[in-house]
Parts: sequence; structure tokens; C-alpha cells
Amino acid sequence: MVKILSHISNKEAYKSLEERINLFPQGAAPSENLYKILSLLFTEKEAELAAQLPIRPFDVKTASVIWKMDMGPTEKILDKLAEKAILLDMDQQGEKKYVLPPPMVGFFEFSLMRTRNDINQQLLSELFYQYLNVEEDFIKDLFLGTETRFGKVFIYESVLSNSNQVEIMDYDRASNIIKNARHITLSMCFCRHKMEHLGKSCNAPMETCMTFGTAAYSLSKHGFGRSVEASEALEILSSCNEHNLVQCGENVRQDSSFICNCCGCCCEGMLAVKKFGALHPIQTTAFMPQVIEESCTGCGLCAKACPIEAVEMVQKDLDINKRTASINEEICLGCGICVRNCFRKSILLKHRNTEILTPVNTTHRIVLQAIEKGKLQELIFDKKALSNHRSMAAILSVILKLPPLKQAMASRQMKSVYLDRLLCKVK
Repeated sequence: MVKILSHISNKEAYKSLEERINLFPQGAAPSENLYKILSLLFTEKEAELAAQLPIRPFDVKTASVIWKMDMGPTEKILDKLAEKAILLDMDQQGEKKYVLPPPMVGFFEFSLMRTRNDINQQLLSELFYQYLNVEEDFIKDLFLGTETRFGKVFIYESVLSNSNQVEIMDYDRASNIIKNARHITLSMCFCRHKMEHLGKSCNAPMETCMTFGTAAYSLSKHGFGRSVEASEALEILSSCNEHNLVQCGENVRQDSSFICNCCGCCCEGMLAVKKFGALHPIQTTAFMPQVIEESCTGCGLCAKACPIEAVEMVQKDLDINKRTASINEEICLGCGICVRNCFRKSILLKHRNTEILTPVNTTHRIVLQAIEKGKLQELIFDKKALSNHRSMAAILSVILKLPPLKQAMASRQMKSVYLDRLLCKVK
């Protein structure tokens, strides 16, 4: 009987943690495998405490009030969680803050960003594979759950023509993200490390995941990657180009938090594109490859290099010996890998006809996704947080700059007379 009650209590702690995770725009679909993953990453007590933490960044004092615990023991627990990369500890204007990151890009990935002995990474990899690659509910929600995508693709800058150079924005250049980052941490690729434990990894380099800013500082401090200079990060980027890896990053214009270098066989983003490509699970670049059929020899190098199989060799006219590359524009990411692999320069980049709108920063992206998921009220009225004017002002500032339809959606979700009045004043 004691064992049964203990199991129920155990389940309740992880159920509460699951509910806490799902307050954020990026949640985690309920599943027996999710429960097993959480029980590997969190002790029962850690799960119970983490379930009570605010959505937004918080300090030791806030956590001590929530946990009804003195600040000394509270800080020790928070620091232990940060050492496990369950929490990120950050310096914000000289004040130490903590935040529970979302599952991805977050504590799921951090768990396999280094080799470690404190958890069973073999078992964890098997559970991740079942939860992410077999069940699919989490992946569908992650990549398709909101109109605003959380990730975007960067163009291979080496293939840009002079006219393309004029058309591309600085925030769409991976090199620019790296050069302007405050901190850069280089870590193991979660996806390939997971597949390595399953005996399914490819020969692409492993140390390719780049994290920037406060998250990078926290990860390097606790050994979940190593701090590197921009020059080395740019060399890694160039090396990844040689392996035809797709560069994906946070879908923002300012202060991008990460860049992944993704293969088509292991990485969650590319696998999602293969499954749901026409729905554009990752925001494409502003470019589309165009084949010059007259000079294409049909060698097939572009099709072989494309990590999402968006290039096909098709027969032209009645000549059975004549094949030409054909681009599936519905799923093409516009990364430029096919252009790089065409030695006859028979593939050029053209600008897409559709306008691509990129959120300004992480706050802007999260607010948009919260509105689209009907979770903005959770973000604004987080009862566990001691709200401060700075965070509230940042969220309201984003809302006030949204189109009227999005503002109306935000207003309905929060049911706030105060916000309704604010919105009326700017019309």
C-alpha cells in the first residue's frame, strides 16, 4: 500500500510539472514517455518545486516566497538546478535571475549537449526518440502549433550574388548573429547525440550547436558547452557548410539565442520539414533556388545534397537520357545548399514573392505565440511571479504595436479593462 501511495505521489509531482510547462506558449504533450523523461531529468522533489516556479525570469527572493523557504536554502536548490541545466541562471543588469526554459530549445536539448554520468543518456535517448519521433504530438505542436514559427533558416551566404547581397537583411545572416553575440557557447548536437545512442547517427560533426547571450553564459559556466570566440564559431559555420548542414536559428531579428547546424537524417527540424514540409514548420529564407534548364547536365549533385529532398531529377521532353533538376517550391527552405553543390552554376537564387515577417526579439515572438495559442493571460497574469513594471511594460509594448486583429485577440484572452482602455487610446 505504501508503494502504491508513493507511486501516486510521484505521478502527481510530475503531473504538476507538466502543467507548469504547458502554461508557456511552447508546451509538452501529455504522454507516459514524457513522464518518464521528466522523472529522469528531475527528482520528485525537484519536479514539485519546479512546478511552482514563475513563467518569467525570477530572483531568489521570489522563489523563496513561493516555496515558503529561507533565501539561503532556496538559492542552493536553484543553483543545483542550474548546474543540471534544468534552470538557466543569468545576470540581468547586475541582478542574478533564474528561468525555467521550455523543453526545446531548452532543457530537453541541454540534457544531451554533453556526455554525462549523472543520468542514463542511453535510456533518455530512447525515450526522446519515442516521444519526439514516434508519437509526434510534441513535434507537431512545436513546429505547427502557432502561425509564428519559433525557428527560421539562414541562407548560405557564400552563394549570394551581388544582387542577392542587396536583398538580404543583416538579421538573416548567420555570420552577423555570431559577430554580434555577447557570449557564444559551442555544444554537442542534441539530435545527433540522441541518434548516436540509438546507433543511427550520421558522419556530420557533433560539436555544432551554438548558443548566444545569457543562455550561453549559463551553459558554459556549468560545463554544457565551451565558450568560444566569434572567429572559432565562424570556422565551425564554414565547416558545417562543407557537410551540407542547414543553419537554423531563433526566428527573431535581434539577439537570437541559438544557431543549430542540422542534418537531414537526425535533426528534429529537418525531419519535421520532411513530414510536414508544405506547412513550413520552419520559417524559410527570403530566397528560392531557380534552375537554369539549358545548362543543367542532370548530374544530380544538388538532389543528393538537399537535406530535405526538395530537389528531384526529372526527365525532360522525350529524351530519356536528359534529366534536369526540379525544385519543390512548396517545401524548399531556401538555404542555398543546392546552389553551393551545382558546379556548373545552373541554379540561381531568386527572391520569394511572399513577404516574410520576422518578430523583433524573443519577447515579441513569445507574445505572438501566446496570443495565437490563447495563452497570453498566463504570460501576463502569472500568479506565481511578483510582477515588475519592466516585464509588464515589455509585453504591453509588443501588444500595442501589433495589428488590430492580434490586439483584439490579446484583449479577449486577458479580459482586462485596463488593456482594453490602452488599446482604445492608440486607435
